[in-house]
Formats: sequence, C-alpha cells, structure tokens
Amino acid sequence: MKKIILSLVATLAITTASLNAADYYASVDGEQITKADVALVLQDPRIDFSKLPKSAQTQVLEQIINKKLLAKQAIKDGIENDASYKDALNKMKQDLAFQVWQKNEIAKHKPSEAEIKKFYDENKEKFLVPTTLKASHILLKEESEAKDIINQINKASNKQSTFTELAKTKSIGPTGKNGGKLGEFEATQMVPEFSKAAQDMKVDSYSQTPVKTQFGYHVIYLESKKKGKSLSFNEVKGNISQMLIGNAYNKSVKEISDELRKTATIVIK
Repeated sequence: MKKIILSLVATLAITTASLNAADYYASVDGEQITKADVALVLQDPRIDFSKLPKSAQTQVLEQIINKKLLAKQAIKDGIENDASYKDALNKMKQDLAFQVWQKNEIAKHKPSEAEIKKFYDENKEKFLVPTTLKASHILLKEESEAKDIINQINKASNKQSTFTELAKTKSIGPTGKNGGKLGEFEATQMVPEFSKAAQDMKVDSYSQTPVKTQFGYHVIYLESKKKGKSLSFNEVKGNISQMLIGNAYNKSVKEISDELRKTATIVIK
C-alpha cells in the first residue's frame, strides 16, 4: 500500500499540457487520461470539464488517477483469477457483444433519401401541425342566461376583464373559478359545435350568440389562433429516417430471435 501512495504522489507531478487541451489531460505511468475517462467520472454530458474551476478539475483527475493505480495493483494482486471478476467480465463481454452487433445491425438498415421521400409522400397526413386555439368560455344552463351575459359584455368598457369576472361568478363549468380559461388546445379537440364556433371567430373577440352543445350554452372568448400547417420534407426527414431504421431493425431482430429460439434450450422458472 505504501508503494501505491508513493506512486500516487509521483503521478501528481504528471505531464499536463493544459487542462483545457484537446486529446488528453494527464497520464499515469504513460497511460493517458482522456475525455472518455473524464466523462465516466462526471456522468453528465451537460458538464463542460474545461469550464470547471481548477480545483474541481484537479479533484476529477485525482479520482481517475487513483482508480487507474488501484486497478493496476488489483491486476498485480491476481484479481483476474477471482471468480466474481471472471463472472462480471463474462457478463460485460456479452453486453459489449450485443451493443456492437446492434450498432452494426442498425447501420445495415439506413434508408436512402428516395425511401425517406417515398414514405413522406405516401403519409403526408401524418405530418400536419393542427390549428390550435387559446380561449376561455362561460358555460350556462339556459340560452337566455347566455344572451344576458353577452349583453353585459357588450356594455362593458374592458370586455375581456368583464368576461373573466363573469366567468368566475356565473359559469357552471369547472373552469369558471379560473375565469373560464381553457388554455391552448387543438381546434378539433372540443365538441364539434364549440370547435366550429371558436375557429370561425376573430382573435380577441367573443361569441355574439350563445353556442349550444351537449353541456349547455357557451359564451366563448378567443384569445389567439395558430393556423395549422404541413411540415416540409426537410423538417421531418430526420425523424422519418430514424423511424424507418427502428422499424427495419425491430423486424430483423424479431426474425433472428425467432430463428435462434428454435434451437435454444430456454427454461423460465
């Protein structure tokens, strides 16, 4: 152990060009400490090592140095003959084998530009951004009540403020306590009568006649409207490519797995 400590002290005087340098930050007995080593310690891709305080950088490097020194000592002490080490190594090999195979298999299924475009052309309805509305409403049981609400708003100088207050005191809907606010929603999300009336309205206006639905009579205030649009090929081709790769990969994996299962001995307890 004394040798390890002395070795550690010696390696603290390691070759460090610059902690902000490119390829590696230090070395231990000639073995470089790379960005990959640092990333394993930080475990957060959002952390930029080069922007950490010098003290934090040094702490990270010392942790890596300790790990490398102790790992080397463990190997010298014969850890590779330990049963648990062998078991863990075997599992690691299997995981690594699968990961590399998976990466290679996915690469086989990369679609061509023509295949991506074909899918886009045949499925344009999947790439529509719907019209969205932002509105509030006052829900009443009787049409006469709704008409009275509209008359009160007509006479008000600040119509939106008056609408909000009336919603709080008169609306029988669950949103009444919040001034009738429905937030932002897809235009077709509401019941058809409500959706049609709201879409036909101008922004910053309220319905001049009550809107009847299965729930009662609504007075609607339209705050904003974002018209729907079709996403262009360039906007979605990356997503389409990933989807096609995923579909092809999943199909391939199922076929291969099904075939392998035919000759495998599988026991589920």
